[in-house]
Amino acid sequence: MKSYLITDPSYYRSSPKELYSDMHSSIIRHTPDLLLYRDKENPEYALSAEAFVQACSKHKSVKAMLHRDVALAHRLHAYGVHLTSLQFDEINEAKALGLYVIASTHSEQEITKAMANGADAVTYSPIFMSPNKGEPKGLEDLKEIVGKIQTNIFALGGITTNEQVKQIEATGVYGFASIRYFIED
Repeated sequence: MKSYLITDPSYYRSSPKELYSDMHSSIIRHTPDLLLYRDKENPEYALSAEAFVQACSKHKSVKAMLHRDVALAHRLHAYGVHLTSLQFDEINEAKALGLYVIASTHSEQEITKAMANGADAVTYSPIFMSPNKGEPKGLEDLKEIVGKIQTNIFALGGITTNEQVKQIEATGVYGFASIRYFIED
């Protein structure tokens, strides 16, 4: 099962030099398959994103993803871009630029729409209780979605423990994505 580390400014520093260091440490500690630089508040996002991509490039097995910005992901030679559920119309542009595209989804209809637009994978959330993310979908719903839709689905939302990762893996899902799992021990 693939693992997808998502950054959050609450846990990672935003200056380019510090972010580079934080990413290098996280990659060594957790060995995720994909990493997403996500910081909606950083006015210097592009500079930090460059350091993020550079840190990821030092580790051959890790793929750097940028949040929401197709042009920046392409310019920095990131592996791909993670688009929100309001950006499905940008999937074709990202694919034309050679980017791997993950789209955020919260329903079967959104998954179907993201896939019809050409997304390579989706996150489906929230699976477990997660702060400010609404009612969790739960494992049974995830298992049902995985059984219905043949695509790469990353379970997301409230995943903080190894036990939850094992429960998610038992659904047959492609991977899991998390912020706090990669922070908390």
